[in-house]
Amino acid sequence: MRIRSIDLLRALTMFLMLWVNDFWTLTDVPKWLAHAKAGEDYLGFSDIIFPLFLFIVGLSIPLAIKNRIEKNHDRFTISKHIIIRSLSLLVIGVFMVNYETIHADSLAINKFLWCILMATGVFLIWTNWKKSPLPVKWHIPLQLAGQLLFVLLAVLYKGGETGDIWMRTQWWGILGLIGWAYLLNALVFLFAKGNFSVMLVLWIVLNGLSVLSHTDSALSFEGPIRYLSVILNGTIPAFTTAGIITTLVLQKLTVKKQSVVYPTLALLGLVCIVLGYVSRPLWGISKIGGTPSWLGICTGIGFLSFLALHYLVDIKNYGNWAKILAPAGTATFTCYMLPYFIYPIRNWLNISLPNELLTGSIGLVSALIYALMVVILTGWMERKGIKLKL
Repeated sequence: MRIRSIDLLRALTMFLMLWVNDFWTLTDVPKWLAHAKAGEDYLGFSDIIFPLFLFIVGLSIPLAIKNRIEKNHDRFTISKHIIIRSLSLLVIGVFMVNYETIHADSLAINKFLWCILMATGVFLIWTNWKKSPLPVKWHIPLQLAGQLLFVLLAVLYKGGETGDIWMRTQWWGILGLIGWAYLLNALVFLFAKGNFSVMLVLWIVLNGLSVLSHTDSALSFEGPIRYLSVILNGTIPAFTTAGIITTLVLQKLTVKKQSVVYPTLALLGLVCIVLGYVSRPLWGISKIGGTPSWLGICTGIGFLSFLALHYLVDIKNYGNWAKILAPAGTATFTCYMLPYFIYPIRNWLNISLPNELLTGSIGLVSALIYALMVVILTGWMERKGIKLKL
């Protein structure tokens, strides 16, 4: 069963992610649009985008696993795919987050070239070459070249304030956080055979861990267990579990009693938002802090956003208005990676727009145009058979 609203929500979220990620190039961005600062009790529009993406990952998991089971893939094969996919996201995320702390003066090559080569390596390894126009004989050599490129970049890397620090996991990066959330939720869903009660318990436990991590009884992450801190802190994977629950509610209640699907999702959304606001005095709303209040409010927005789009697109068939954004929903990984070419090339060549186009409302429109151009480029590449796939 194809749920068109999931693709559209993914496309809209990716488009908005491109938009808000460009705010660093602008000045006079309205506070309500920007990310909240560290330690600030505030929810900006930008702080909602990443949780929505995690939520969408969860929406897709039941459908993706069901599709593989229908193709007669056994649980071992599906588990292998999940683990490889997660590890791929973790590796790319580590490279990306280390680029943020690279020490340019100690590097043997230009730091912008390092980023371009990193993005090139991603395309060489993870492009779906089987659907590309290139002959089969080139597929494996290109992937091997990408792997060697990653090794070379790791060897060349110098980081930290003085350039004496090698690559570290740090905070895993956006893709790494997605990788951890996907790994936990997809494996639990697979081995629980999609049992709603199990996923509901997991969601409650993860929310409980989120609360626990902001109390005096917070878990201590030392030694190897620190690598599991994203999961054990609860907040990040909880968004994805909520997405799974949404799809299960849609599947199960549509079969039994369709009239209660929307009230159920609406109730879940409103309860999460209310709990988020009620608990705000305890922890504050903070994306950087990963507070339970941020988790609750953004999870509620996820439930309600999907509900609204499902009604418009899957029930009323009002989806053509966002057709231009479709590539961001069908080739999302490609869309996400393109800025890792665009920004370093622009910075390396000192290409910039006039300040008038980077300020206030005009700057926001310029950023929207940039985001749309990336989506259009993604669509062109997809039509040419160049599409990343994990």
